[in-house]
This record gives sequence, structure tokens and C-alpha cells, in this order.
Amino acid sequence: METELKDLKSQPSQQPPPQPQPPPLQPTVTNDDVPLLKNSETHHSHNSSNINNNLDELEKKFAAYVRHDVYGRMGRGELPLGEKFLLGIALITLVPVRVVLATTLLVLYYLICRICTLFSAPNREEEEEEDGQEDYAHMGGWRRTVIVQCGRSLSRAMLFVFGFYWIKETNRIPDSTAQGKEESEEPERPGAIISNHVSYIDILYHMHSSFPSFVAKRSVGKLPLVGLISKCLGCVYVQRESKSSDFKGVSGVVTERVREAYQNKSAPMMMLFPEGTTTNGDYLLPFKTGAFLSTVPVRPVILRYPYRRFSPAWDSISGVRHVIYLLCQFVNHLEVVRLPIYCPSQQEKDDPKLYASNVRRLMASEGNLIMSDIGLPEKRVYHAALNGNNSLPSVLHQKDD
Repeated sequence: METELKDLKSQPSQQPPPQPQPPPLQPTVTNDDVPLLKNSETHHSHNSSNINNNLDELEKKFAAYVRHDVYGRMGRGELPLGEKFLLGIALITLVPVRVVLATTLLVLYYLICRICTLFSAPNREEEEEEDGQEDYAHMGGWRRTVIVQCGRSLSRAMLFVFGFYWIKETNRIPDSTAQGKEESEEPERPGAIISNHVSYIDILYHMHSSFPSFVAKRSVGKLPLVGLISKCLGCVYVQRESKSSDFKGVSGVVTERVREAYQNKSAPMMMLFPEGTTTNGDYLLPFKTGAFLSTVPVRPVILRYPYRRFSPAWDSISGVRHVIYLLCQFVNHLEVVRLPIYCPSQQEKDDPKLYASNVRRLMASEGNLIMSDIGLPEKRVYHAALNGNNSLPSVLHQKDD
């Protein structure tokens, strides 16, 4: 047999072999099939294990965005049989009723805003720009009163529809010795409300509580129904995708609004989320300084959402999935801690970063929140890792660098 193989090898490549397939090669092919399958399965199992390990490591780094409820990562975890049963019952009975009621409240308030703004031109901050700032928040008289009072009442009704039947509110008594300020020096009205950001439910609560103006994407002002409501709130619009000097313009508008609210009681108050994004409610991210450039006193407010099954935090879950799960939960809980008005020292007025850092430290202490150094870029990295696990190793190496 060896001599035959040597003869075959010694023949030129143009000449075909005397047999179509040498018999000794057949057992080699059949014997290789099984090991190849075993290696593939082992490799797949090894990759899955590596992905899970990398994801666990990523969640340790980005703990502020990790969900801990029964619905798991991104709300896509495997549910227990009992939870599936409750979810199915709620989808059939509770969700349709809540959707109809919520839509009715939204349309009703839109009609109220439409009637109150008839024959009234919006206040324009930048008339020369097509997409400039405009709002109806500076209207006076009965129109403004109706918009504010109906907005506060209907926002509370919307919270009730979403299952927030009771809201626990705690007002902390101001400390006359804090920051070296006397109680008599504390102003009656802050320039802005500073709050941690957990969910879109935050906006409904603040609308009910104080009906302030928010910072929103410019596209919100063009949405049906919600666009007009946002203008009646006096929202400041920002093109977040833009890398131009638009940020300076929006920052200037916010600073002017905050100072105006501090000096004029009839002016709309600003509501700012200095973290810039939502968390799972257990952490407090670094504050952006835009809310503190005005150097006027602010009112810190802390929001917490206790839960047993589904967390109302909008951290790493899609909007549609979050709304459905929230509507399926019969009772939702909200706890609010309103801190005393924070008056900045002269040193804090000279250094907005110090002002922001001190307010953040106070809120973390009073709200039992964990201070984290990550921000919106890390949240995007975490979301990308959850949606495409193949990039997990490179993501981890980038963050380590």
C-alpha cells in the first residue's frame, strides 16, 4: 500500500488517479465528522459563557443602569409562570381601560390648551430662526390660570391612571445653621427645581407639584398634542444631536429663565435634571453645571420608586415595553423628598462646578443614593452591549483604557 501511494504521488498532476477515491481516505473522513461537531458545540458553549461573564463584568461597571426587577435585563428576562399569568390578565383587562383613560386626559388637556391659546401669539426667544424658542408660558390673566390649574389637576389624574394612587411626600425642615445662613434670609421662591431623573413619570409628578418648564428635544415641540402642551409649559428646546454652538444658546436661555423665575414670582419656574439621563433610581450621576450657572438658590427634590415586581425606572428598557409593563402593574409607588432651598455661598457662585457638586452630595446623602462617576456615554455603551453582545470584549477593553 505504501508503494502504491508513493507511485500516485510521483505521477504528474495532469494524470488522473487510477481510482476515483482511494479507500484509505474514507475512514479518515467519517472519523473526522464527530470531532468537528463536538468542537463546534464546545466553541459555542464557550462563547456563550464568555458573553455572560463579560456582561456581568459590564454591569458591575455600569451599575446605575442595571435593572433588578423580575423582568430582567431590558425587560426581556424569563418570567415565572405566576408572573406570566398576571401579565396576561392585566393585558386583557387593565391595560385597555388605562389606555382609554390616559388618552382621554391627554386630548382633554390639549383642547384646554388650544382654547386658551386661541388668538394669542407665542412668546419667541429667537424670531430670526425657523426653529427658535417659543412658548405660551408668559401669558397672563385667566388663560394662564386655567392652563396651570388644569395641567396640575390632570397630571395628578394621569398618575392615578398609571397606578400611582398614593404619593408619599416629605418636606425637610430647613436648617438655619446650614451654609451659615439664617432662616430669615431664605428666599420664598427658588430659581429652579433640581431633581434626580428616574423615569418619564418624573415629569408628570413635577407638572402636578409645581407646573414648571422643562428642557426638551426640539422635536417634542412638533409632536401632535404633546407639542402644544410643551409650549404651554414653557419648555426650552434643544437640538441634542447637534454639535454646533446651539448648546450655548440653550444654556443662555435656561440661565435667563432661572434668574427670571427667582426675581419674578409670576414667571414660570424651571425644572432641571442635571444628570442628563435616567438611572435605575439607586444612583446619582455627576451633575452638569448648566443648571447652576445662574448662581441663584435652587430647590433639590429627590424621587424614589419602590417596587416589588416591575421597576418604573426607565434605565435600559424600550419605551413601548416600559409603558406596557407599567400599565400592567396594578399599583405603583412614588416617594418624594423635598429638601430646603439651597442658597449658594460666594465660593459656589464663583465656581458653578463646586455649586453643582455640593448640591449633588447633599441630595445623595438625604436620599440614600449612591454617587456614580459614569454618565450618558457609558449608558450608550451599556445599551450597545445589551443589543449586540459580539462587541462586548472590545467595549470592555475600551472602557478599561
